Amino acid sequence: MHKTTSNKLRQLASNATGEALSDRERDVLIQVVKGLSNKEIADVLCISMHTVVSHRKHITRKLNIHSTAGLTIYAIVNKLIDLDSLE
Repeated sequence: MHKTTSNKLRQLASNATGEALSDRERDVLIQVVKGLSNKEIADVLCISMHTVVSHRKHITRKLNIHSTAGLTIYAIVNKLIDLDSLE
């Protein structure tokens, strides 16, 4: 990985507000990274779509990351998901 890319990834990962994600927010984040829709996430985690949306709002607020691509990078850099599991 290029030094510039590595620095950008570290900067993105450190962009968080310092608030830790709850276990359930981590579960939702992992499903988002896997490309699931809110409805699919709700079905997989046995929660309502409203709850999924609430968790996603909390995730973006806590991490200050507003794109799926940014959340994906965050999840990989912070070892919440393994690249091999995204295949």
